[in-house]
Amino acid sequence: MVRFEAEPHGMCEAEDPRQVRAWMRGKLAVAVGILLGLGLGAQAYGQATPGASSADKMAGPEATSGVGKEANYARLDEMQHGSVFYLGKVVVKGAAYPWDPVPVVVVCDHDVVRYRTAADAKGNFTIRPAYTGPLHSEVTPTIKNPHQAAAAKLTGCNIHAELPGFKSSSLHIAFTSIMDNPDLGTLTLTPDSAAAGSSVSANYAKASPEAMKSYHKARSDYANGKDKSAEKNLEKAVKADPNFADAWYRLGLLQDASKPADALKSYQKAVAADPKFVSPYLPIAELAANQKNWKEVKSATDEALKLDPEGSPQLLYYNAVGNYNLGNMSVAETSAEKSLAMDPQHTAPKTEQLLAVMLAGQGQLTAALHHLQHSLTYMKPGPDRTLVEQQIAQLEKAGAN
Repeated sequence: MVRFEAEPHGMCEAEDPRQVRAWMRGKLAVAVGILLGLGLGAQAYGQATPGASSADKMAGPEATSGVGKEANYARLDEMQHGSVFYLGKVVVKGAAYPWDPVPVVVVCDHDVVRYRTAADAKGNFTIRPAYTGPLHSEVTPTIKNPHQAAAAKLTGCNIHAELPGFKSSSLHIAFTSIMDNPDLGTLTLTPDSAAAGSSVSANYAKASPEAMKSYHKARSDYANGKDKSAEKNLEKAVKADPNFADAWYRLGLLQDASKPADALKSYQKAVAADPKFVSPYLPIAELAANQKNWKEVKSATDEALKLDPEGSPQLLYYNAVGNYNLGNMSVAETSAEKSLAMDPQHTAPKTEQLLAVMLAGQGQLTAALHHLQHSLTYMKPGPDRTLVEQQIAQLEKAGAN
């Protein structure tokens, strides 16, 4: 029996892999299955984040010579390999800059998402062409994808940052020549009082001085790759102030890989302290998916989408997985399609295979085949790719074209 599954990679190269863990923390396979009329078994799995050394954190734009308003253009030309290269900065007004990477999205032609990246711990972001070359100077994806828009083709598009609970200014890409300054400017995020939820807990400003001191120590440790020390300081922070939702969430992220049961408790305490705090819901859904607790996956993602209707590719993927396994096919398909549409670089790489499973289950074999064929354009060589190739062969044998 052939299974539908996908390669468990996440956001690819990362300047600060510890922060990337806040976006996706799936580690084990998430099994979903249907029995197709062809007799094909079908499974889709959860996303996973690849490991990366702490040394990678120094590879970001802030550590690269020749970047910024005083750029060395000869160096830029070497980096670009003949293509246009953009960079910019994100700042947060009225709140602390988050630990997590801040998503930066390029939209063109009636709000079609053409490119996604993220600002690093210092607020710097980079937009590279489809061919990334040997240098990796952005937080998110460097998957080689022939369907990904080259940076030079983004002229005329707009850029904004996405952070639940905040409004973003926008920038327009008018860059047309390699000799133009590649610095697009600054995106400013300001708190949105009308937002249903936020990536910063309402309790943050109320944390006790003792708890905040430990929290800041933890952040410094975290930034320097001292996770154990950061974990201890976060434990001190939540002990000093049990309602410090942000500290509970951060503690959960550090516990996640080695102590998932403890991590789940920390995430749940973060939500209990502030139900409108958006950030813990995705890791709760991921841990629940690892346990095949589909009701909890659906509940966590539904709540997150109430607080942040725009969502993210990963959040919508898990919402699709949860609803699919509970038999809510229409909702699952809508979430998968929305995830795929807002994720041109496939940072949630299994969404397209999951959508193919659903379409095949409805007898739409040709549509399922096309999605599987497209997924091969960004899958790495390996057993998962071989498996998809086998599935494609079976669908073609069944008459799909």
